Amino acid sequence: MAGARAQPDAPWLALYDPGLPPTIAREHENAVAMFDAAVRRSPDRDLVRYFETSISFAEIDELSSALAVGLRALGVARGDRVALMLQNVPQFVIALLAVWRLGAIAVPCNPMLRERELARQLADGGASGIIALESLHRETVAAAAPSAGLDFVVTTSELDLLDGPPPAVLDGVERTRAPGVPDLLELIRANAGARLEPVALGPDDIAILTYTSGTTGPPKGAMNTHGNVVFDSCIFREWLHMEDDDLILGIAPLFHITGLIAHVGLALCAATPLILAYRFDPAETARLIEAHAATVSVAAITAYLALLRDDALERHDVSSFTKAYSGGGPIPPAVVTEFERRTGVVIRSAYGLTETTSASHLTPLSARAPTDPATGALAVGIPVFNTSMRILDDDGRPVATGEVGEVAIAGPQVVPGYWNKPEETAHAIRDGELLTGDVGKVDADGWLYIVDRKKDMIVASGYKVWPREVEDVIYEHPAVHEAAVVGAPDEYRGETVHAFVSLKPGARAEPDELIAFCRERMAAYKCPRSIDVLDELPKTVSGKILRRELREPSQARDE
Repeated sequence: MAGARAQPDAPWLALYDPGLPPTIAREHENAVAMFDAAVRRSPDRDLVRYFETSISFAEIDELSSALAVGLRALGVARGDRVALMLQNVPQFVIALLAVWRLGAIAVPCNPMLRERELARQLADGGASGIIALESLHRETVAAAAPSAGLDFVVTTSELDLLDGPPPAVLDGVERTRAPGVPDLLELIRANAGARLEPVALGPDDIAILTYTSGTTGPPKGAMNTHGNVVFDSCIFREWLHMEDDDLILGIAPLFHITGLIAHVGLALCAATPLILAYRFDPAETARLIEAHAATVSVAAITAYLALLRDDALERHDVSSFTKAYSGGGPIPPAVVTEFERRTGVVIRSAYGLTETTSASHLTPLSARAPTDPATGALAVGIPVFNTSMRILDDDGRPVATGEVGEVAIAGPQVVPGYWNKPEETAHAIRDGELLTGDVGKVDADGWLYIVDRKKDMIVASGYKVWPREVEDVIYEHPAVHEAAVVGAPDEYRGETVHAFVSLKPGARAEPDELIAFCRERMAAYKCPRSIDVLDELPKTVSGKILRRELREPSQARDE
């Protein structure tokens, strides 16, 4: 099975969810048409719930249309790139739709970027302007804008569009509008009721430049097309059997491909409310699940770990959360087990990349992902609709079922390439097939297991060690909250295995105890030779643990 080049009609889905077809058709030519269809179907239904504030599909339609007129007056035209530097606020959805209505391309920016990083991303994408939170404008955007050559800056506040006093997570936030900088809500009010003539957009037109480090090199903009966005949004709607009583909780940051598709895209495609809460806070997340009876989300496993670490789970009923998925990083089976024990909620695994516009593999709702007996890795899912997968050796040849190699994916969700980077595109995408840079294997039932990233493999005394396998064992220790494993230089072995861990509140564990725990459970060459216990492991805003930041200090220490 793993050797076949095209297998979108593979029978795996029928084994677990016979109600779903092996293929689906793209329903709309572009993401605006997908949204317009939802407005016609459910104009009065909530599209966004910002804490307890509700904004309907029809209202978002009016707000985004007026903003599009205002942005056109600022010079935005078809094909222009407009950056969005916003947290999980309603203005993200409004601005995204406004940019698309102009036939322009949205460039979501990580709110954690600093001045130089932001300027480099804006310049690489050739952004004509940016829509940013006032707080981020003050901290970063104002300094980055001149060198990036922006034509305009528009700001907004996380306090806007709230009914009633700000919630506790916004305590201390103040309005900081810069003189002379246009305000998003003022642009909307100035153009209330105005609409643009629809722009003809096809599935091959670029909708989003989503920046990713990819498999090698500096960040580059993946060109997610309107066809990519519509197709993967509909994947989630069908796979999750979305019903009228489903509610999406926006845990993942909206600038990230998971938030863009599994939150915003799914809400537009399924005409389903999306609950936003500025940025992830475990206590507020637990409260909102109970308050809104939220049912759906896709989040990094670190978000679920944070929920387990917070006593809010004891105060709030989260049993409505029946469609909880995790992707974007390894999922330790021990965490899935503990979360179900504590809450009754099963975390199902998902797999995808920025270059696959989110999901390429998902766990069916009717199934539980198996664990690989050889490595202890939890399966990340089976291929979604219309999607083929191959496992390739170092020479690009398909390997047999059960053998390890690089994961290659083809399907309607794969991007055509990277913005203005033909060489990187040619390296990663060949005849529409994405070489993911992930090492994995597939079993006879279609389940994909990710062993690790190719670049993270450790070679100790000639033996290959995959950090994820070691991390999964460390997570089984009852005191461990988070774990990350990296290779450190070693004069004798070439590399040696080094681990970083953080502990659960009130727990104690010495490095020697953790090393002994590992030695009882795996081959000696895989075991960490040293362990650092930290208060917290560094992460991206989307929740991925940053092995790179951990690896560099360990190398410096050993050198």
